[in-house]
Formats: sequence, C-alpha cells, structure tokens
Amino acid sequence: MSPVNPYDDAATARAVIDDTGVVLHWNEGASRLLGHPPEGVVGRPAADLLAGAGQDEFPKPGDARWHGVLKLRHRDGHVVSARVLAHRRWPDDGRPAGWLAVAALDSVPDPADDPLVNLALTQSPCAMLIFDEQLRLCGVNDAMARLTMVPSEHLLGLRLTDIDSHPEYAKYEENLRRVLVTGKPHEVETFQPVPGETHPQAWLARVARLTGPDGRIRGVCASVHDFTEQHRARERLQLVNEASVRIGTTLDVTSTAQELAQVCVPVLADFVSVDLLDPGEHGGEHPDRPLPPVTLRRAAHTSITPGCPEAVAEPGRLDDYPAVSPQAECLVTGRAIVTTVPSGDGEGWQNRDEVPFRGVREDGVHSMLCVPLQARGATLGVAVFARFRSPVPFTHEDVLLAEEVTARAAVCIDNARRYSRERETTLTLQRSLLPRQLPPTAAVQAASRYLPAARAGVGGDWFDVIPLSGMRVAMVVGDVVGHGIQASATMGRLRTAVRTLADIDLAPDELLTHLDDLVVRLSDESGGDGTGEVGATCLYAVYDPVSRRCTLARAGHPPPVLVPPNGRPHHVELPSGPPLGVGGLPFESAELDLSEGSVLAFYTDGLIESRERDGDTGIALLCETLAAAPPGTSSAALDETCDRVLRTLLPPGGAADDVALLLARARGLPPSRVATWDIPADPALVAPVRKQVLEQLATWSLTEASFTTELVVSELVTNAIRYGAPPIRLRLIHDATTLICEVSDTSHTAPHLRRAKTWDEGGRGLLLVAQLTQRWGSRHTAEGKTIWAEMALLDQR
Repeated sequence: MSPVNPYDDAATARAVIDDTGVVLHWNEGASRLLGHPPEGVVGRPAADLLAGAGQDEFPKPGDARWHGVLKLRHRDGHVVSARVLAHRRWPDDGRPAGWLAVAALDSVPDPADDPLVNLALTQSPCAMLIFDEQLRLCGVNDAMARLTMVPSEHLLGLRLTDIDSHPEYAKYEENLRRVLVTGKPHEVETFQPVPGETHPQAWLARVARLTGPDGRIRGVCASVHDFTEQHRARERLQLVNEASVRIGTTLDVTSTAQELAQVCVPVLADFVSVDLLDPGEHGGEHPDRPLPPVTLRRAAHTSITPGCPEAVAEPGRLDDYPAVSPQAECLVTGRAIVTTVPSGDGEGWQNRDEVPFRGVREDGVHSMLCVPLQARGATLGVAVFARFRSPVPFTHEDVLLAEEVTARAAVCIDNARRYSRERETTLTLQRSLLPRQLPPTAAVQAASRYLPAARAGVGGDWFDVIPLSGMRVAMVVGDVVGHGIQASATMGRLRTAVRTLADIDLAPDELLTHLDDLVVRLSDESGGDGTGEVGATCLYAVYDPVSRRCTLARAGHPPPVLVPPNGRPHHVELPSGPPLGVGGLPFESAELDLSEGSVLAFYTDGLIESRERDGDTGIALLCETLAAAPPGTSSAALDETCDRVLRTLLPPGGAADDVALLLARARGLPPSRVATWDIPADPALVAPVRKQVLEQLATWSLTEASFTTELVVSELVTNAIRYGAPPIRLRLIHDATTLICEVSDTSHTAPHLRRAKTWDEGGRGLLLVAQLTQRWGSRHTAEGKTIWAEMALLDQR
C-alpha cells in the first residue's frame, strides 16, 4: 500500500505555495472550494486566485504564520470569502520550503448554539463550575456532580459555602470573588478528601472571569483537576532533596540518625525510630546479615506528637528483637517489611507482649514500615516508620521513597561510624605518643592541655618537657600538617627524634636543622606523588636555671608569649625560620633572660587562629587573657590558667583544629647551690680539689653523698687533666633530690665508655662513674665539652 499524502485530505481546502508565490500543490478540497482542477492551478501564481485589487498581500515577507479572511475568485466567476490559515512548511531536511495554506470548506456554527460544544462541556472529564456575578452556581458539569455526589440540579443557585462548611470552601469562594473583581486568572491548590473517600486528594482549580460580547461581567468559571499523583511526586522529590541536604551535616552517628528521623516526620510517617546494630557483638564490624534474635540500640526517634510518647526505648538503650518481629525479619532478609493491621483486627503482631511492641499496641499504630540501613555491603540497623494519625497505610511508592531516603542516610551513618572509629583510633595513638604527665624539674613548673579538633580529624600537634643535664630543661611544641592517623604517626616519629636529639644536648638551631633533614627524608620515603608529603612547624627552647637564660629557635611556628612577674604579657620576638621539610635553609636562635616566676606560653595555631580571626588577633587575645588573670605561683594556678585560656579563645563547639598549650613557669637556682672551681692541669692537685669538694658538701649538709661524689670528681677531673685541654673547670649543682658534677675543658674530643681487659691498668674510670651515678653523659659547648654525672639524693625537704 502506497503511503497517504496528508495534503490530499479532502476535508479541508489545502494548497502549497512556494516562496515566489507559485502554487505547488492543490488538493481535492481546494477544487471543491474554488472549482479549479489541480492542472488548472499548479504552476500558476497564487495571486491569480485573488478577487479584485487592494487586498492585503498574502503572506507578508518574513511571516512564519498568517491568518485572515481572503476574497477568492471561483472558476465560474463569483467571489468566495474564506478564512485562511497559512504557515511555513518545513520539509525533512529542515529548510523552509514554501507555505501551506488551509481553509475550511463549510461554515462553522456558533459555539454557543453548537450542541456538540455543549455536550463536551457537560461530559468533559474535567470538573467545571460556572458562577454568576453573585457567585451562585449556574452551571455544573457531570464530572463535578460526581465529585460532590449531589445531582447538579440540586446545586444550581447555591453558593460554595452553602454546599459545604469546610474552611477550604470559604477560602475558595474568596478566591472566586477576587477573580470576579480583578479579572486576573487565579490558581488554587487544595488538599482534602472527596465526599465518600477517606484518603485526602490534591486538587488544582483554575479560575477565570467571564464577560459577555458587550464587555459586561457575567460571572466566573472554574475547572478543577485532580493532581494528587503530581502532588505526591512533588512531595517525594522534595523529601529526597531535603534528605540530601539535611542528613549528614555532621560526622556524628547519633546526630545523623536523628536527622533521618526528623526529615521523615510528618511527610512520610507519624513516628520514625532508628535502631542500630552494636558492632561490638560482631567483632567490631557490622555483619552482612545478622541472625535473630537481633540486638539493637536505639539511636534516635521523632514523633508528630510532642514528647514522643510512642517510643518504646530511650536513646542509647539496647533491646532484643525476636525472629517474628518486623525489625528482625527486615534485617535478616535485607528488604523492607510493611506490616498493616486492618481496623478491628485484634490478632497479629500488634498484640504481642514483648517490649519492642508495647508502644505500637498502646498508641494505635495501624501501619508500620521497616527498612534496613545498608551501606557498602554491611547492615547497620533498621529505620522504623509508623503511622497512627494518618489514616493511609504505607503504599509501594512510600516503600520506594523510604528506601531511597534510608539509603542516603545509611551512607552518612556509615561515614560517621568510620570517622568515629578512625578518630578514636587516632586519639588513642595520639594519647599514647603524648606525655601522660609532665616530668617534675627544678628548672620549670609546667602545665599543659591538648584538645583534638572538634570537626576535622585528629591532627599531629604535640608538646613535651625534656629534662637535660645541668638542671636544664627543654620545652618543645610542634604541629604536623594534616589530620588523621598519618599525621599522628608522623608526630610520634618527630617527638621521638626531638627527644633523641635533645639527649645529645644540641643547641636549638642545630636541633631544628637535624629535624628538618628528617622531615625531608620522611617526605622522600613517602613517594613522589605528593600524597604523603610531610610538613610541620616546631618551637624548641632550652632553659638553664643557673644562668636563668632561655635559648629559643622556631621553624615556622607561632612565637611564645612571655608573662613577666610584674609586667604585661607580650609575644617574644624570634626569627621565624622556615617550616620543617623545606630543606636547606638555616635556623636562628635567640636568647632571653627570664626572671624568677616568669611564665612562657607555648601553643599551636589551633589556639589562636579560626575563621573569625587571624593569628595576630589571636595572639593579642591570648595576651589579654593572661594579663586579666596572671598565673599564680602554684601548679594548680597554672592548670586553672590553661582552662581559662581555652575557654576564652576557643568557640563553644570546640576548635576547628587541634590545640596544644604548654605553660612553663621559670624557676632559678640560687647561687648558694652552685659551686665552681678552676682546676690547674696538674694531676698532683687532684687531692686538694677532692678536699674542697668534701668541704662544700659539708656546707650543703650532703655528707651522705661524700664517698660517691669524691670518686666521681676524682675520675672526671683526672680524665680532663690527662686527656683534655685547659682551662679546666669543676662545677657542683644540687637541688633537693639531685647532685650534679660537671667537668669542662676546651677539648672537643668526647669520651666513651669501654670495657677494660683483666690486666689493663686503666680504662675503668667512666665505667666506675656509670655504676655509681644515676646517669652520666657529655655535651658540646662553644668552648669545648662538658662531662657530667647525676647522683640521687635523699629528699632533705
């Protein structure tokens, strides 16, 4: 069968005219209208068909559509008036190719008198109402009558408020009056049940004013459309959108579960609870499918009723759910379970006596939906949706919606769970690497605080107080770039390196140089992709209580704040130095004289920097806080000052970055506790030196240490005379618990401990010193070296 040409349809007159005005096609309907056969018209100008001159040009150049009345010449000579509609014809190749002109063959009756139009208005599936100028019903079609369940003849002449006293009818009538007065069309959305139905439906009414041919206002008409499905689809889309925005705003499991419950009430359910599996019962991991009975911990719940009386468990409570429960069945099967109890049904799950069902039975829940929370192949728990106020049971569309929302929430809960687990692991590692308590020293009195970041992962901030030889003490604070286990592990390596380097008594600038080399090596070992690059800042200080001088150097770290005993707090001017890991750049030290009772505040940038303020502003605020309430003289006062600083500088919700704070009060050693002798390089003078030492010990009331001290002094001084270079100096320092013996000379050759052979006459001196003292060692100085030994004393206090 050959294809049908649409232009050959004889129901209307059709002609195709090209852009030059020549007729290309002439159908049978056109022949009936004007009497010309196709062969008499095709190929001729269309203008030859126009009757008389002066008519409007048809069509005008540039028009895409034209319509109007044309006077056309019939073949027998009389004039035919025709209503013509013409538009551009677009062929398959997409280029304009002439015009298609169409005209009706027969006259069209007036719509007001056309019975077909009247039948269409009456029998239209779209519910329609017509009101007069007094807003009385004067026309109701069959569809509207079926909705109201009242015959149309019983509605005519009534107002809407006469038909129903529902508040929506009064609101609707007010909208009709507004359209009648203003003439502006209006749309009204309502959500109410139809008479005889229990389920509410969504309705959209379009209202327009009616005017007569003379322009007089005659009334208004309204067409009512049922758009329940569109309304519910819009609500579902809105719920999914809100879920994507409102769920997962934090990395806290409980908060995320609460967000899931709040998003779904009351849009999806009247009551929502979220119960999670306890990973501790499954070896620390969530199972793919748990086995009944299932133990669940209530994480969150929300109800449309204030106070949430429908809840059967308080948040944090554990409950066992038997195999017959919807919750257990949902978790075991891994699919959503809908349980509905018809009205009047006294049997079934609603009447069970187990604790998980009591709230359901007592509060009249008629429909319950359980959806498993699953993410990354693991089952995390179950979300329970219940309806008791809404009369509609859960539908298949509700199940799909609940599954989509819970799937999003499950990923957020799993993220929060993983974050919490990693954070706890990192915190445990961090706490194991940081000092549990600061060592007591004669040089400083110290207090510290460490707070992990409230929102980001745990970082690599650390602090330390390291006792050194000669009653000196090193204080260090550092910050590794980044967060998580990697940052904590790097922090541990750097802290160990600092303690090792401090043990060989390196100057602060030299120590930072070695530490910088270590960070560069760590970055190189991590690979060249940049993902494991290590960066850190550090501040290292050494305080000598004998000279009361503090030597400091920093590597890109904020400077400390000094609180003098009788002055205003201020930050210490130090050369900044490059951050650790840059490599090849020098570090500079600075010296500071500290009076008795001065307090140095060391900290990381998490204390002073935030989104609201920069580092300089934070340092100024720290100084103001320390000035408002200077640290007291006791250890408890230092602890109180630490707490006050954190309360003042950190926001209520916690800092965005890790915070480390170390306060150290300097204590000087009185000159009376230090004795110094210049030793001539003559072995014969060792005996007089021993005698002077014994006299000094007697002055200090330390005669119980005389024997050990005499042996140590004899060995160290003899070695300095024999192997060192003059000048030689002996110094004794003591506090309540320790006596230190130091022998200095200008030789840079460090001694080492060795095991002498049986018949060797020497080589046992340092071994003897190591056996008799608590610890011993050597340190390099600008002039040479110092050999020192510490001996424990009985506490004389």
